Amino acid sequence: MKIYGVAFLAACYLMGQVIGKYIGIGLGIGGNVGGVGIAMILLVMINDRFYKKTSLHVETQAGVLFWSSMYIPVIVAMSSILNVKVALSNGWVAIFSGILATSCCYLLIPLISKWSQLNLKKSTE
Repeated sequence: MKIYGVAFLAACYLMGQVIGKYIGIGLGIGGNVGGVGIAMILLVMINDRFYKKTSLHVETQAGVLFWSSMYIPVIVAMSSILNVKVALSNGWVAIFSGILATSCCYLLIPLISKWSQLNLKKSTE
């Protein structure tokens, strides 16, 4: 059922927006900092855990998979209402966030590679 996918996507989006807003408040900025990215990470992590821990009906799995694949266009449309002017007026925050996110991704590549190799070995046994 696609409605479960919509609920799942909406929950991740709302959690990401709340966390991003509090990060912005913590940094002294009136805008949302990284809410969309946090929502995307939450969607991937919770979706993976959700599939591993529970057995779902085929229709429910199809709904969650459909909306997970539709995540980026939907979230980009939703995030277009954010106050971009506030975020960009503090250019150092945008630059720092980009450098931090890129560095974290770069540093996590070896860990994710090892983790995927362990999962691959586990699934072939």
